[in-house]
Amino acid sequence: MTIPTDPQTGEFRRSANHFDARVTADGRDGWPVEAGRYRLVVSRACPWASRGLIVRRLLGLESALSVAVADPIQDDKSWRFTLDPGDRDPVLGIRYLAEAYHAADPHYMGGISVPAIVDIPSGRLVSNDYPRITLDFSTEWTSLHRPGAPDLYPERLRGEIDDVNVGVFADVNAAVYQAGFATKQAAYDDAYHRLFAMLDALSDRLERQRYLVGDTITEADIRLFTTLVRFDSVYHGHFKCNRNKLTEQPVLWAYARDLFQTPGFGDTVDFDHIKRHYHAVHEQVNPTRIVPLGPDLSGWTTPHHREQLGGRPFGDGTSPGPPPESERIGDTDGATS
Repeated sequence: MTIPTDPQTGEFRRSANHFDARVTADGRDGWPVEAGRYRLVVSRACPWASRGLIVRRLLGLESALSVAVADPIQDDKSWRFTLDPGDRDPVLGIRYLAEAYHAADPHYMGGISVPAIVDIPSGRLVSNDYPRITLDFSTEWTSLHRPGAPDLYPERLRGEIDDVNVGVFADVNAAVYQAGFATKQAAYDDAYHRLFAMLDALSDRLERQRYLVGDTITEADIRLFTTLVRFDSVYHGHFKCNRNKLTEQPVLWAYARDLFQTPGFGDTVDFDHIKRHYHAVHEQVNPTRIVPLGPDLSGWTTPHHREQLGGRPFGDGTSPGPPPESERIGDTDGATS
């Protein structure tokens, strides 16, 4: 896997999302919301894709939007469907996600990323715009939400949610990668300091309230959670974000456990995929490709006591039911991988 960094500064540069068409209620981009028409392609290893899995579960979109899970180990053609019989996605009929990208643009030469929304009839990629995908699930796919689906992007709080998301993206979600992929000391130092300054600020905020914005789970919590849940398994050691482990930051550790134990969060997390992807694919960071056996994951299911701060996880809605049998992931109780 080639990691794009600036040769002068040593800073990691994330590629822009080239495909940004939207699936909307009115179909204004040519892609109307329609049950069964689209397939969400994810890697359970990827934090950006994991946002889509969580929102899909919380809103009850499983029957309307099928999901394809890529192998956590990429090859030179990127995300592949080697977890499926015949090494092909059974719905799209393709071996590699790149095929959907090139069906949308035969001349595309950029990176192949998840999450990706693919139009099943045409096999064309519609969007890899991960920040917009989950917001549209909340605001454009409402006709297909389950009864009791929570409002993850309430209109009265959108300004505050957006502000929180800007800081979390720059100094948490992206900063762990900027630290881990830096090729010069100054670039690493800058990302490291921004990361832990923001984690300290978030800890102060969450010491007084159960969730980041308002008294219910919102898009802001989902975006922070997908980084926190990977922190000790990969970012602390593999990406050198090692001032503290998550388990050594009491407020954030309790907050992350609270969300992990909430239906729709922990039941989408696959620590095995997470660890194997980061350690085996990032050869520039880990040339031996050895996957560590730790850390112990049993703490994720221990009491967190965050309910003492009040709050209503799903607001006026209800908890999602159990995940479909085909999407269930093994229990983490007492596990180390």
